[in-house]
Amino acid sequence: MKTNKKYKHIDSAERKEIAFLLRKSYGLGGVADVLGRSKSSISDEIKRNSTEGKYDPEKAQHKAYVKRKYSKYQGMKIVGNSILRNYVEEQLAKDWSPEEISGRIQEADKHIKYASRGAIYKFIYSVYGRPLEKHLRCKGKKRKPRGLLPVTKPEGRVFIDQRPKIVENRRRFGDWEGDFIVSGKSGKGVLLVLYERKSRYTLIKRIIGLNMKTAYQYIFEMTGGIVINTLTLDNDIIFRKHKELSEIIGVPVYFCHPYHSWEKGGVENTNKLIRQYIPKGSNISMYSDEYVKMIQDK
Repeated sequence: MKTNKKYKHIDSAERKEIAFLLRKSYGLGGVADVLGRSKSSISDEIKRNSTEGKYDPEKAQHKAYVKRKYSKYQGMKIVGNSILRNYVEEQLAKDWSPEEISGRIQEADKHIKYASRGAIYKFIYSVYGRPLEKHLRCKGKKRKPRGLLPVTKPEGRVFIDQRPKIVENRRRFGDWEGDFIVSGKSGKGVLLVLYERKSRYTLIKRIIGLNMKTAYQYIFEMTGGIVINTLTLDNDIIFRKHKELSEIIGVPVYFCHPYHSWEKGGVENTNKLIRQYIPKGSNISMYSDEYVKMIQDK
């Protein structure tokens, strides 16, 4: 039997049917066929709403009711504050992660009422924030309720706040920020973007087979013959051997704090401009080097 095209929550009658079929020793596939639902939907229902390993239709109905009712109250800290809600929605639309948004409020936008990453996740997964879920970088994957998302920790890294003060003041040429723009899920290739802080001069290189060797090689080639005093990067796994990169290009390499991508705001803003020509989700390998050079020279 075909599954419903439009999802409908499992109701009380279906839960009684599930319990009856399980007692008759039906497997998940058999129950799904009888109810016209997917096997995964039946599996999720049994896992979520069983009690002490047993599926009781009345208890399952009550658990589902409580969960749905409670979900309406999730994210209320953000929903109840229009300024905070607008701020969070705007940053999510820019594809910022909840960690980055929370950190930004705490470090830079202190006039905004603080919301932890957990509160922002609750808002996104609530009935009020569901449309925003598409902006999460790891959408479709279940999030662990506790603990930070995985982040690379290059050994011996030096953070951005230890850079010379002259870098922050943009008083000299040669202090660069670097970042990658990646292809969509089914695409190949990345753009390596280097941004000079004082002049705002930008270099862009299309890379098809990205690895540590090619990344370091292209950074060396792109900065050869021009002034470079420092390079600031994020915590990408590509840069785990950053000391080797520092030796190759002959300058110190600094890192943003985890989930603080705005700390290299110049290249982040430049990436947004590049996205006007290579939209998010694009297959970067389909764009020619000439086209990328045209974007760079604009």
